[in-house]
Amino acid sequence: MANFFKENTKKKVNKQSNNIKQSDRVIIDKLDLNGCGVGRYQNKPIFVAGSLPSEVVEVRITAQKNKYTLAKLLNIKKTSDHRVVAQCQHFSVCGGCDLQHLDYEEQLLFKQKKVIELLSRSGISSEQLPWQAPIQSDQWHYRRKARIGVQFDKNTQAIIGFRQKATNQLIAIKSCPVLKKPADDIFPILKALLAKLTVKKAIGHIEVIVADSNNDSVSSLTLVVRQIRPTNTHDRKLWQAYAEKHAWSVRFIENKQAHDIDNEQVDTLANELSYSLQDDIKIYFSNTDFIQINQQANLAMIEQAMAWLSPEPADQVLDLFCGLGNFSLPLAKKVTKVVGVEGIQTMVNKASANAEKNKIDNCQFYQADLNSHWLSDDWAKSNFTKVLLDPARAGAELAVEQLTQLNIASILYVSCEPTTLARDTKLLLDKGYKIIKIGLIDMFSQTKHVETMVLFQR
Repeated sequence: MANFFKENTKKKVNKQSNNIKQSDRVIIDKLDLNGCGVGRYQNKPIFVAGSLPSEVVEVRITAQKNKYTLAKLLNIKKTSDHRVVAQCQHFSVCGGCDLQHLDYEEQLLFKQKKVIELLSRSGISSEQLPWQAPIQSDQWHYRRKARIGVQFDKNTQAIIGFRQKATNQLIAIKSCPVLKKPADDIFPILKALLAKLTVKKAIGHIEVIVADSNNDSVSSLTLVVRQIRPTNTHDRKLWQAYAEKHAWSVRFIENKQAHDIDNEQVDTLANELSYSLQDDIKIYFSNTDFIQINQQANLAMIEQAMAWLSPEPADQVLDLFCGLGNFSLPLAKKVTKVVGVEGIQTMVNKASANAEKNKIDNCQFYQADLNSHWLSDDWAKSNFTKVLLDPARAGAELAVEQLTQLNIASILYVSCEPTTLARDTKLLLDKGYKIIKIGLIDMFSQTKHVETMVLFQR
């Protein structure tokens, strides 16, 4: 490919533009870690979003870099046996899903290969990975919490949906097949409502939450409307009418202040949001709290954690990055003591409240920066027999280093980011631990994201 970077004339710049828009055929060899098809073009990797391995595709070159080429998929000349029709009409432009065009079994295989590749980069061979059957859930209508963006065009017409692929612009959505019902079809209803509002451009986003309820009069579908300016009486009554018609609970957040739609029970809706676990345990949360968005997969994940960790009545278990008590409370039903540790004090308070509401008194929660040195903290001085940790994407490097000093026989690691899992796994293996079991948790079907559970023993 000719180098045009030194060309200065307008005519030659146009020549460069024409060159970039050329089309060509490419054979796709594999998927990269983000689910993008990769082939070879002029002795460099070429990345073609939307393509699959073994496909022959016609592409338009969109960018030439020193080490790779980017291209747009135009036509598929030879189709993969694993290609399926995307169920969502917005799949080609919406940035929410990555793999709807790939057969589900191949999605799972792609995710397992992704974990294997990242572990191999840390020197961990496939022979060290005793894979177990993956945790699966419904492929569609699984997501119980999502943030819907709202933008207004120059005519004050609302665009309601999710970000387009690789941009910050919204794509107008009509329905979303990964959202749980009835949130999946809420978009046209919201568009009709917003068109009638008198305070235009006041809404930043709308969060939808499908949750259990401890009050039969409260809908399981909650909307949290983030306002950059307060709403007025007319608009509030309009929201009220739609809420009654569609059985919503609506909550406004205006200038960081939360209000129920009718202004009668201010700041109480957070206590109404909950989800159920085994043994009649309920986890209560607010819209700002992190929860596992796939309830079916979450229940299966907890069940597998119990089976792999094999809690005994005499065990004392340490639960790091414990959140609201998602693992801590079920574990406490089976052991002598559970200590849950979380970095944010408000989460610690809510986890303690969840234990109290569920009448669980052998579970204590503490606040600590788990990315600092905590071995001298009082809570760390118990005789723990087992550990469970479920960190955020950043992983748990310093926490793992300190755990190895406690000489605990069994460590169960639940990861939402295989890159940091690979780093932390290498630390544990170097300290004398062995991988006993490893398995995928398909928490986010149709996307590139993968969760992994690994059991280590010393």
